[in-house]
Amino acid sequence: MFESLLGMLRSLAGRQKVEPAGPQSGALPYRIVDGQLVVLLVTSRGRGRWIFPKGGLKQGYTAWDSAALEAYEEAGVEGVVEQKPIGSYMLPVTDERPKPVEVEMFPLLVTHQRDDWKEQGQRYRHWAVLSEAKRLITHDGLADVAVALAQRELGRKAGAGNAGEAG
Repeated sequence: MFESLLGMLRSLAGRQKVEPAGPQSGALPYRIVDGQLVVLLVTSRGRGRWIFPKGGLKQGYTAWDSAALEAYEEAGVEGVVEQKPIGSYMLPVTDERPKPVEVEMFPLLVTHQRDDWKEQGQRYRHWAVLSEAKRLITHDGLADVAVALAQRELGRKAGAGNAGEAG
């Protein structure tokens, strides 16, 4: 009996959490500070990579409200979420994700940042200017979404950077 229990425990320990299939939505939390777009990044729970809050669509929520909820839970921010995505990016296949998943990104103009939030002990959060965000983000296509938002908000070619930007 002990051996069968031990085998069962080993089997459970070896399993990886599989992400639910289907579309996801994410929030792109931002503010304009001194004429510059700043974005709020959070670390992913699994690998600690810098990302924007995202997750599976919540039942009974629109894609944009689901994105705003993710921002609230993962980063502790609230604000005005747009109903039209600024862009999307693809999450690649991994051990936890058997198929690529598209994530639509909805801009969220942050109006309030909480000191305590649901996933505070599981993630770090960091405000970054665009040039720093582009260096920190490693997911293909994710930084491009922030560049598109900067171009729209600032009305200039933000992706190339400025001589005045650190970087």
